[in-house]
Amino acid sequence: MSIQEHKEKGKESIRVFVITVSDTRDETTDTSGQTIRNFLDDDKHETIGYRIVKDEPVEIETLLNEVLARNDVDAVIVNGGTGIAPRDGTYEVVSRLLEKKLDGFGEIFRYLSYLDIGSAAIMSRAAAGSARGKVLISLPGSKAAVMLAMEKLILREIRHMVSQLQGQ
Repeated sequence: MSIQEHKEKGKESIRVFVITVSDTRDETTDTSGQTIRNFLDDDKHETIGYRIVKDEPVEIETLLNEVLARNDVDAVIVNGGTGIAPRDGTYEVVSRLLEKKLDGFGEIFRYLSYLDIGSAAIMSRAAAGSARGKVLISLPGSKAAVMLAMEKLILREIRHMVSQLQGQ
């Protein structure tokens, strides 16, 4: 079966839980989380849930474990905490939870970022893969990074990724 046939066979609407990792944002200032939800809505996907969590590894992992255990979630998109600052802990948590890593996601995201922002792109630790039968994607917290990932990678492949995990 061709890639196009796989994509056409995928679910029309993916059920996504959106998590923002931030010590400073709330629902009124979380433009990245809102951007993700807007992109999902515009592409006819369903935002099943949305939460902001502090950049504390234990809190991130607890929330991710709760969300990954839900039967009504196909994918989780996390934004924030992917840099190398002392408080950035998302990558370590997500890496532990990923059962199958999609290394190409981070590689291509950083390449596309490089085209936009130059060498600073090397500091992004964007990652994706599967965890407990669900797609798990982790993005930087900037609105520009979220827009890039949603437009160029996620919306183009999320149906395909979910269909692969669900054996379709």
